[in-house]
Amino acid sequence: MKLSAQLVTGSLAVFVLSACSSDPSDRRQAKDDFSYLETPELQQLVLPEGAKPHFYPDYNIPAGDFTGGVGKEVDIRPPQQVLELIPGARTEVKDGVVTLWLVKKEESDKVWQTTLDIISHQGIGLRTDSDNKLETDWVSWSSEDEDATLGSRYEIERFEANRRFGYRVQLIDWREGSKVQPVSMTNKSRYNTLMTNLVMSAYDQALRDEAAARAESLVKHIPITMGKDRSGLPVIIARSPYNVLWQRMPVVLPQMGFKVEERNQSQGVIKVKYAEPDDEFWQSVGVKPIDISGSTFTFLMGDLDNRTSINITNSSGKPVNEQVLAELVPVIAALIERNSKKDAQ
Repeated sequence: MKLSAQLVTGSLAVFVLSACSSDPSDRRQAKDDFSYLETPELQQLVLPEGAKPHFYPDYNIPAGDFTGGVGKEVDIRPPQQVLELIPGARTEVKDGVVTLWLVKKEESDKVWQTTLDIISHQGIGLRTDSDNKLETDWVSWSSEDEDATLGSRYEIERFEANRRFGYRVQLIDWREGSKVQPVSMTNKSRYNTLMTNLVMSAYDQALRDEAAARAESLVKHIPITMGKDRSGLPVIIARSPYNVLWQRMPVVLPQMGFKVEERNQSQGVIKVKYAEPDDEFWQSVGVKPIDISGSTFTFLMGDLDNRTSINITNSSGKPVNEQVLAELVPVIAALIERNSKKDAQ
């Protein structure tokens, strides 16, 4: 499997913008020189006899045996962050290893299945494969920030602990070009997060696709009737969630002769201009022409949880009469049904 930087930046937006440079190392390294590496070692301060030293602890250097890169080995790119795409999930990063803690077993099963789907779709080889643990073959990464094509192998596992469901991604082998290298903490953290985000992005997209399919199913069957609003005034009632019907109205209204001039979803407002369709249109939908005077109208849509109200005002801001609303009911219903049949073909 070979993943390019375009895939990573386009689908996940997890690579930061690189500096304008033709040399990949310039995107990872500081621009200043590294003369600080030639700084002489610190020496013990020698005080005159009888002098009493006074030190401020503000800038004390912590004691300890610290290891890490210096100079050109220091990667200045911002660290990766795990995308928070699963509500209620908690991310734990320790020593570069990424663990997701999920609340529900169903979520854990979906994340695991998403991982299997990615492995299958991308043709990633597996060295070991069990119900709860996978060890991948080499996964290749191409990036403008790197000098060569990178390779990584992962151990991915799921488990249960303390009534929660864990999902862990751990980079276990690293390769630069054709040469296997030790796994550095920087690469472990960066590419563990990157692999986790690939899975999270695919998981989120699958949920979006499911929601879109459910919404499309609801759109195919939307009963349209007359009803009353909370003030007792007559309105059209569509037995459909607001967001579902909103997506259909800009398509349905022009077919009825209402040209959409302006719309605002948060306010539920669609401003239109009306030009009565010809007789052929009315015959095609099987209803008689509506009796409405004027050319400028505003459709007002209200969110009633699993239903949506529709009212219409004229250019003066006054509601049209109940008869006009009643005449529009069969027209809207017929067009929604007709459009749904076209979409299904």
